[in-house]
Amino acid sequence: MLKTPESNQEPLWLVIIRLLRWHKPEGRLILMIPALWAIFLAAAGKPPLALVGVIILGTLATSAAGCVVNDLWDRDIDPQVERTRERPLASRALSLKVGIVVGIVALACALVLAFYLNPLSFWLSVAAVPVILFYPGAKRVFPVPQLVLSIAWGFAVLISWSAVTQNISTPTWLLWGATVFWTLGFDTIYAMSDRQDDQRIGVNSSALFFGKYAPIAIGIFFAGTIILLAGEGILVNLNGFFWITLITSACSWVWQFMRLRNPELPKPAYGEMFRQNVWIGFLILAGIIVGSF
Repeated sequence: MLKTPESNQEPLWLVIIRLLRWHKPEGRLILMIPALWAIFLAAAGKPPLALVGVIILGTLATSAAGCVVNDLWDRDIDPQVERTRERPLASRALSLKVGIVVGIVALACALVLAFYLNPLSFWLSVAAVPVILFYPGAKRVFPVPQLVLSIAWGFAVLISWSAVTQNISTPTWLLWGATVFWTLGFDTIYAMSDRQDDQRIGVNSSALFFGKYAPIAIGIFFAGTIILLAGEGILVNLNGFFWITLITSACSWVWQFMRLRNPELPKPAYGEMFRQNVWIGFLILAGIIVGSF
């Protein structure tokens, strides 16, 4: 048994679950969503079930590895941030050695799943690894580290699309762009809750980079998402159901933009809006699936 701030006798497996963030599924699902967008669009709504399973498991393994890598990078920073100080490596509930082993196992699982894919998708999976490894360090040297995260998220589209078609085409890049813009939007919202801590510690974030203009930047990112998803819908000839879900999602993003303009918004509201984007993403997925028929 290991001792942690939450419990005097928290089992090792439960601490590892917290390290992988599987007790907070929103962050795992929000990576899975663009991958599912891509696989259903590329297969005109009818992807092979086995491939869907591989993509789902692959995103779970990859996001788990990303969480471990992030916490390894930030194990001395996280204790200084209110939101992250109880993470297992920050609180020393897990040792550095155990964290490294868990991260290697997660990456190995993702690699094994990648062998199921065609050569293009496999090598795109390999190419994504340096981006995933670099992202946590980007906040120390790059003014908008969320852009690095967005590019990492974009690999989910490229890998999944090419897993179906064995190529990358114009619709792929439109969906990739929509994913990058969407990720910039929801992760800048997420970063807004940590602005004071990040500024005090001296790490970068898009919320700090855009400062008082962060809500406007988020609005632009969401507008870009809408425009590119609309272009995608036209290019692949999705039916009216997709357009209903896209319009509904656009209204949700406008509502979030209006809320973000309130400088007195309480911290929990940012996490709430981040979680809302998970449901928005699944709504668009439903529109893609039904809209393909």
